[in-house]
Amino acid sequence: MTSRNESLFARAREHIPAGVNSPVRAFRAVGGTPLFFERASGPYLWDADGKRYIDYLGSWGPMVLGHTHVDVVEAVQAAAAKALSFGAPTESEIELAEAICRLLPSVEMVRLVSSGTEATMSAIRLARGHTARSLIVKFEGCYHGHADSLLVKAGSGALTFGNPSSAGVPPETAAHTLVLDFNNIDQIEKTFAACGAQIACVIVEPVAGNMNLVLPKPGFLESLREHCTRHGAVLIFDEVMTGFRVALGGAQARYGIRPDLTTLGKVIGGGLPVGAFGGKREIMEKIAPLGPVYQAGTLSGNPVAVAAGLATLRLVEEKDFQLKIEKTTQSLVDGLMAEARKAKVIFSAQSIGSMFGLYFRAAPPTSFAEVMQCDKDRFNKFFHGMLARGVYLAPSAYEAGFVSAAHGPTEIDATLAAAREAFAAL
Repeated sequence: MTSRNESLFARAREHIPAGVNSPVRAFRAVGGTPLFFERASGPYLWDADGKRYIDYLGSWGPMVLGHTHVDVVEAVQAAAAKALSFGAPTESEIELAEAICRLLPSVEMVRLVSSGTEATMSAIRLARGHTARSLIVKFEGCYHGHADSLLVKAGSGALTFGNPSSAGVPPETAAHTLVLDFNNIDQIEKTFAACGAQIACVIVEPVAGNMNLVLPKPGFLESLREHCTRHGAVLIFDEVMTGFRVALGGAQARYGIRPDLTTLGKVIGGGLPVGAFGGKREIMEKIAPLGPVYQAGTLSGNPVAVAAGLATLRLVEEKDFQLKIEKTTQSLVDGLMAEARKAKVIFSAQSIGSMFGLYFRAAPPTSFAEVMQCDKDRFNKFFHGMLARGVYLAPSAYEAGFVSAAHGPTEIDATLAAAREAFAAL
């Protein structure tokens, strides 16, 4: 008998490329038929066949409170009853900007946009306009959205320019992007020594979440700050994933590093499409209409999305919120490693804040090259083993996972029971 998920996937492929509106949803990395979801509540999802799953994807991060939190839903309903969109200023935009600037001390001014991609794209344009330079530096394995200059893979050597990693990206665009190894301080020093006067900005996920979870080594972020300051380049922290996830003030607060610009998304929309970029006043005042760097968006600061974001941040700010969710995440990671040891499976895991990474290798990776050493086939089997037992992980071996405040001992225990069986079956 054909499941409803299979029927919907077949129907979707008729009019949507690969049947999905974002590539990883197609399950091609893990195999099988993607799930089509119909509803969600707290830490749970229900698919089109009515099966319930414990959710560790959290819509790729924003559902830090859990799904359909009553305060967020009420805020959205109240805002929607007034208007779905104005395309004009609202007081709620000011409130969200004030909250962001209060919670992130490095951000003196902020502009709202509609997605993380738009935030990073705009931040890079602003950095180039501010410095009157063209080169940007990014790190292999860090994903900053699908703007042309960011869809670039590493060149053949530490000081070579990147190559396009997507058709449609002109080589001349990629030629302005240098791609270095995450956590490689020596490459940072050599790159700035060779072309520091040409570098407009360095953009980095301070905690990488798009090649699975990779933590910065001691000194790595400090080196970026030092070299950007010395050479007049703009340091951009992409905190689309880490913002309000690894600490209330983001990774920059946790590690004590102040970037010049910060990009945000995910949590500040409470599940609706919102992004932001902000930073030093002297840089942000280069944005039109104050300055010559153009950026615009009809739906920027959409009142419904802003209402969801404000409701989310109010709860995230509550006392002990971060501590509680971090402890829950650590209990998940500790439990998974214990179950793997019992099953004698080569496996490691780690977490920071409410983000976690699972790796089928002996120790957590510190670079893209080490991430690629993970046993992808084993992860795929584990993914499907967990899925069959009602646990929904990211459908890729190269993505971080997320825990919400709605996850508790009941969900953790059920997840570990599922993992016990899934590890045993490997």
